Amino acid sequence: MKAVRFHQYGDPDVLRYEDVEQPVPGAGQVRVRVAATSFNPVDANIRAGFMQGPIPVTLPHSPGIDVAGTVDALGEGVTGIQVGDQVIGFLPMAGPGAAAEYVLAPVEALTPAPKNVALSDAAALPLVGLTAWQALFEHAKLTAGQCVLVNGAGGAVGGYAVQLAKQAGAFVIATAGPRSSRRVTAAGADEVIDHTTADVAAAVSQPVDVVLNLAPVEPAQLDALLGLIRPGGVLVNTTVWMPAPSDEERGVRGIDLFVRSDAEQLSHLAELIDGGELRVEVARRVPLAELPALHADAAAGALPNGKVVVVASGG
Repeated sequence: MKAVRFHQYGDPDVLRYEDVEQPVPGAGQVRVRVAATSFNPVDANIRAGFMQGPIPVTLPHSPGIDVAGTVDALGEGVTGIQVGDQVIGFLPMAGPGAAAEYVLAPVEALTPAPKNVALSDAAALPLVGLTAWQALFEHAKLTAGQCVLVNGAGGAVGGYAVQLAKQAGAFVIATAGPRSSRRVTAAGADEVIDHTTADVAAAVSQPVDVVLNLAPVEPAQLDALLGLIRPGGVLVNTTVWMPAPSDEERGVRGIDLFVRSDAEQLSHLAELIDGGELRVEVARRVPLAELPALHADAAAGALPNGKVVVVASGG
C-alpha cells in the first residue's frame, strides 16, 4: 500500500510518500481502508520532534490522527463491527496514523460514520469536534441561557464550538478575523468581534460564564479574558503550552484541555450531523501524495482557516 511516513524527525521534507507493507490487525484491532485523514497542528509538532515526551512514536511513523474509512478486516475478538462498515475515529496519538491507504485502529476508537456527508469529509470531525464538545460540556458544563466567549472561532475547532454552544441554548460571542467572520456568523454566533482591529477584552460588553480560548494569545491577553468571566465561571484553554489562569477569589477556574478519544461522544456528534444540527466544513481537500507539501504550507502559515482533509487513494 501507499503511505506517507517520516523516518527521522525534522522539517516537512522528512515526509516520504512510499510503498509499505499492508498491516495485519491483531487482537482487538480493525483494519480500515482509509477514505481520508485530516491535518492537525499536532501532526507537525510530532513530525518536528517537539512531542517526543508526551507522544512517543515509533519511527518510521505515519501522521494522521483522524480517520474516516471502511472496515476491511477484523482482528481476533472484535465484535460489534463488521467488514464493510463505514467508520470514523480518533486514533491513538502515539500509534501509526491514517496518512496511508490502510490503517489499524483499536475497535473501541471507532464509531459509525455520519451518512449525510461524504465519507472522506467526515475525517474533518473527530479531533476538532471532540475538542469542542469536551471543552464546552465536559469541562465548562455549559448550559442553556449562559454566555460563552469563543476566542479564535475562525478555526476548525471554533466552527464546531460555535455551532454546539448555540445548539445548547447559549449566547455566543466569537472572535474572528475578516476572512472568517462570515463563516462564524453562519455557524450561529450572536456577536462577532474582529480581533485584528479590536481589543477583545475591551470589546466584550457583558460578563460571560465561559471563555473558550482557541487562539495563541499572549499570557497577558489570556489574563485579561479571565476578568470577563462571572464569579464561578470557567476558562478552558487549548493552547496547552501556556497554562490557563485562575481567579480563586472569584471562584473562576482555569482548565487546560487535553482532548481524548471518546467513541460515544463522537457517535453523538455524528448523530447531530445526520440530524442536520451540526455542519461539517472542509476548507481544502488534497490527495495523500501531497501531504508533505501540505505540511510545508502549514509551516509557512499558508493554510486556509478551517479543516484540510487528506484523501487516500484507497478510499
